[in-house]
Amino acid sequence: MRKVLLERDDAVAAAAKAGESARSGGGRWVLFSGVTGMGRTALLSEVTAREAAGGAMDVLHASCSPEEAGFPFALVRRLFPEAEEVPFADLPADKEQVVFHRLVTRLAQAAYRRPVLLTVDDLHDADMASRRWIGYLARRLTGIPVLLVLTECGEKGVTVLPGETGTSVRLRPLGPEATARLVSAGGHDADRAELCAQACGGSPALVHALLADLCAGPLPRGLSELGGSRYRDAIAHWIRVRATPGSRRIALALAAAGGGTAVLGEALLQEAAGLFPGHRATPVSTSALGRLFSHRLAREAALAAADPAELGELRGRIARLLDERGAPAADVAAQLLRLDRPGEEWMTRSLEDAAEEAVRGGRVHEAIALLRHALTAPLTPDRRAGLALRLGALELPHSADAGIRRLHAALELPLDHHERAAVAPALGAALVARGRTVTAMRVMRRAGSTVDDGELVRVLQTTAALMASHDAVAWRDAVARMRELAATAPAAIEPLACGLVTEYEVGAGRLSAAETLDRVLPRLAAPVDPRLRSGWLGSAATLLQWADRLAEARAFADEALPAPPVLPDLTDIGRQCLISVRAEAALWTGDFRRVVAENAPLLDACAGQGIRLPHLASMVALARYELGHRAHAHRLLAAIDEESADSSWEWNELRYARAFVHAAEGNRQAALDDYLACGRGQSARDFVSPVATPWRSGAALALVGLGQPARALELAEEELRHARTWGTPRVVGRALRAHAAAVGGRRALESLTEAAALLRTAEAPVELIETLLDLGHARIDTGNGRKGRDDLYEAHALALRLLATDATGDPDTPDGPAAAAATGRLVRATDNALRASGARGPRQVTKSCAVLTRAERRIAELAAQGQTNAQIGAALQLARRTVETHLTHAYRKLGVTRRTQLASRLTGTGEAASAPGG
Repeated sequence: MRKVLLERDDAVAAAAKAGESARSGGGRWVLFSGVTGMGRTALLSEVTAREAAGGAMDVLHASCSPEEAGFPFALVRRLFPEAEEVPFADLPADKEQVVFHRLVTRLAQAAYRRPVLLTVDDLHDADMASRRWIGYLARRLTGIPVLLVLTECGEKGVTVLPGETGTSVRLRPLGPEATARLVSAGGHDADRAELCAQACGGSPALVHALLADLCAGPLPRGLSELGGSRYRDAIAHWIRVRATPGSRRIALALAAAGGGTAVLGEALLQEAAGLFPGHRATPVSTSALGRLFSHRLAREAALAAADPAELGELRGRIARLLDERGAPAADVAAQLLRLDRPGEEWMTRSLEDAAEEAVRGGRVHEAIALLRHALTAPLTPDRRAGLALRLGALELPHSADAGIRRLHAALELPLDHHERAAVAPALGAALVARGRTVTAMRVMRRAGSTVDDGELVRVLQTTAALMASHDAVAWRDAVARMRELAATAPAAIEPLACGLVTEYEVGAGRLSAAETLDRVLPRLAAPVDPRLRSGWLGSAATLLQWADRLAEARAFADEALPAPPVLPDLTDIGRQCLISVRAEAALWTGDFRRVVAENAPLLDACAGQGIRLPHLASMVALARYELGHRAHAHRLLAAIDEESADSSWEWNELRYARAFVHAAEGNRQAALDDYLACGRGQSARDFVSPVATPWRSGAALALVGLGQPARALELAEEELRHARTWGTPRVVGRALRAHAAAVGGRRALESLTEAAALLRTAEAPVELIETLLDLGHARIDTGNGRKGRDDLYEAHALALRLLATDATGDPDTPDGPAAAAATGRLVRATDNALRASGARGPRQVTKSCAVLTRAERRIAELAAQGQTNAQIGAALQLARRTVETHLTHAYRKLGVTRRTQLASRLTGTGEAASAPGG
């Protein structure tokens, strides 16, 4: 029994002192009060055993119960069952006093024969007449050898007794050390002691109940993992029977809030306690309850014992109070999620806000659950459509069919034509991502046929044309319409119509890069219809990327796309374009780790969910391959089933990527087959330019390896002709390298020399490294070993810089940048080339600045002197964006990541000449 009396020494001592006084003839009272579970009854039993030991006192005992609280003198009759003077009904005050006097006289006569210990358990449940008699007795104990020991629940009021004849002792919750001793006495370990300290609120009764329920093995994470129900039943009994209305409501509020006073705060808890009608709330101390219901087990037990309707009302009240006080949306939504349905607009708004917070934190599945719950509310059609659009966008990567169904349902709502025109493009874009471009076009045509607003019809037609790029037949028809539309369209629609026509004409080999930029650049500052903004950015970024304006193309993508871990919106066809541009621009600049970091999360989310993204998978696979992650690259490429391929340009990118990998691994026939398949796919779309997939160059290199130089030369010359029409260094340099392989000999050396000179003026590190390798071999083969090995050394240094660090200059692997670079394709290729050339080993190239153009070198020198980009632009009469682009190129070529590193790099290289053609 002593095990439940931990930290009760003061109570036992008070009773002992009072007992000694009573046995000496001076009666005393002791009142033990405390919340339920503090061991009042056990303490009363211990005091009784101590004070009456050996027959030192006669014992009169009674326990009160709520069932008898309405019957006058019920407690007195339990104490004096033989007393005939005890009535069964309330008496007038004067007659009640007579009865009280006779009962005290009866007690005194018995006590004079032997001291009496009179104990009453749960006095708070006693009838009022008996409570008045207890007070009458307490005032007359002096001179009577009676020890009156009472217990009372402090939550249900405190009986006021005269202080001169007794004392009250408040029983406090057990502290962690006492709880640990109690648990240890039962043979349990420290982990269970800590659990009991947290989940029992210092209540000895709950500690014993929980210990009885605990099973062997891991600690329980919820009520369902307990081996019994004593703990749950103890809390349920308190909630349903023992607790006062105020304490009960406070407990449920704490349990519902999930974080106790830390979430709600003391004032808010008290306000939430006034929820239920018909009760006048009184302040309740929340310290002990807060300690108990801060643990999940206690919260679960309390919520399981609550009436569902009552609990729902409480959650709604708490949510409203939190919302009114500006609590985080997630805290408000945590309450609303547990309601059957949000019934008011503010509830829907809070769920929506919490969903956006979850999206920003990368918790997409949490956001989806919030929006799904928001859609159960009574909503207007336009409000429902807006939520469905957002939810469909979030669902799409994780379950294409679920997202598309959601958008279909939104389109079927009774919307006006403007709202319908907002839903249809989202559904169309989702269908395109799913590989159902023909269905997407039908959706767009149907939406356009229901609209009588001419400008809105043109917006829909232009958006549909952007989608049509994923279908060869639809693409030609869409371009024809865009030509007509561009001539008459409003100024806010014309840029995208012009951009789409330009994309087609570039692919058809009809425009040069300069002519393309003449179309695009003036329109970048033109106003664009907000509904077409992302589509225009996607088209403009595509053309800028092809024209090797990679920094500007990247800037447009960064403007419209979120940074990881947030996934981009696939229900926006323009953003789909920008995703591709962002990935390919990073790949072209050799920023392979950025390609993976920005795009792998989307591919992982979509894996097996119906969204294939063949172009994006190709970009990530190529980046992985360049980094040396060959097995991962193969898995990515093999995971996409080409049997379901359509005429979308994305499948041509996939074929090109597979061909590239085959070629890198020496499988020339497989590479040739995939390059030619890519070419057939591009030709079906009238796309002959090498700006995107230089399949002819790849096929020519494969054919040379297969011993078919004549056929290789035919393809290489055609490629070079188209490349010179386009005119950018990357495209021409790449074609020249293939041409050199086909012609061989001195002509090859001339082509490679021209290619290297051109590529040094562009941000084309991969193409430059590959060209330098071929140039080095060609020079060695023609007897110029020294210059040839210099080319190989330069290629090796560039490969190390390219693969050693990511965009921020930090290593991608725990082994550091050198280890990361050592596995890359280009580093392996340059290592092998140096060994084959007889070089003694890799050395640091000292003429790093030789790879800079004159413009890049001049800007780098000014930056090294401490001038800002704005100052450099003013001094050289250049746009700030141009300065930034050149400086980015210089950073990449010099292998630096910060402006402060420029001075040492430029000084260490001496007065190296600018690259030819700079």
